[in-house]
Amino acid sequence: MRARPAIPVALPLTAALLLLALPATAAPDAARRAHEAAVVLDTHFDTPANLGRPGWSILDRHDTVLDDSQVDLPRMIEGGVDGGFFVIFTPQGPRGAEGNAAARDHAVFRASEIREMVARHSQHFTLALNADDAARILAAKKRFVFMSMENGSPVAGDLSLMKTFHDLGVRMIGPVHFRNSDLADSATEAPVWGGLSPAGRAFVAEANRLGMVIDASHASDQALDQMIVLSESPLILSHSGCKDVYDHPRNVDDARLKALAAKGGVIQINAFSAYMVPTPRIPEREAALAELAKSLGVSGREMTPAQRRAFAEGRKPIDARWPVPRANMDDFMKHMLHALALVGPDHVGVSGDFDGGGGIEGLEDVTGYPEITRRLLAAGYRQADIDKIWGGNALRVLKAAEATRDRLRTGKAD
Repeated sequence: MRARPAIPVALPLTAALLLLALPATAAPDAARRAHEAAVVLDTHFDTPANLGRPGWSILDRHDTVLDDSQVDLPRMIEGGVDGGFFVIFTPQGPRGAEGNAAARDHAVFRASEIREMVARHSQHFTLALNADDAARILAAKKRFVFMSMENGSPVAGDLSLMKTFHDLGVRMIGPVHFRNSDLADSATEAPVWGGLSPAGRAFVAEANRLGMVIDASHASDQALDQMIVLSESPLILSHSGCKDVYDHPRNVDDARLKALAAKGGVIQINAFSAYMVPTPRIPEREAALAELAKSLGVSGREMTPAQRRAFAEGRKPIDARWPVPRANMDDFMKHMLHALALVGPDHVGVSGDFDGGGGIEGLEDVTGYPEITRRLLAAGYRQADIDKIWGGNALRVLKAAEATRDRLRTGKAD
């Protein structure tokens, strides 16, 4: 296990280098050394949703084809992944007191599952509570686990719960998911607040006070605009893409990416196929998959390993008859290189959105991450840039949130 390098000083790149979207040959050994030299941090692992699955352990090597999971310790080792933000994801239910209370209970349970996993496997993982913990944990030859919250509905009914979750270890938090919450409008639903709600504005201030990084992925354009203005700390888009490369509501346009970067923020390019290439709905395919799941008597993460293998086998003829277009590494690099050309290597990172719907051809799970490094080197990026993109930028944003917390606590001006 390597020690974390210092966060490097920004290095400019010429426009000609940024246009090399099709990578030239890069020596595999050199690319692997560059990858291993960086702190490889993914800002959005939905893996905690797997912790309660029957027969599933993060210590075992799994197969994406057989059980859909994409992150486990053996594959983290193979992919050179040092750690990441493990997500407390809460689906958006009905807005209001009852829905928010149910969301709160769900999130507390999921947070306890993450902490239990770390405690049970403490020889391999350590919970990280501040930016500097990453280096300390790596020096101890373990992998770091930061905690984040996707969708703020667990705290929307009572913002004092933000401190409760901070005390549990949450260091990154987003206000909204696919549907509008009581805090903010979603990018994928008709607006009700015109961006942030009044509670959402208070949410931004409380995140700053606690030193929590605000995650604007899934937020509407208007909510993103308002968070950029209101937040005293840089924001992060923990798993998003570039709208000027592919026009999808979940992607962010160039003007907003520039505004994000101007405040010190970062976009983590995600590997979600439907945000990269047209993905039509195929009703016949959906019906066939639903019938297959029904025949097994269970669906989703409740399946046993044997049921998952049966589902994977039954899915083969469905995939053959009704194939769905999938993005590939070239599509991913279009977003990556576009963002790098637009805002520079100080403001770009990586998230596969793994175990949450991510995964493309050539990047099916975390074992594919060294290929991103190879392609970045082939496009002319240097080790200092690689270090920032893979972990330095996200850790810098977390460090900035901590500094804002300390400044607000002491009342000192910048």
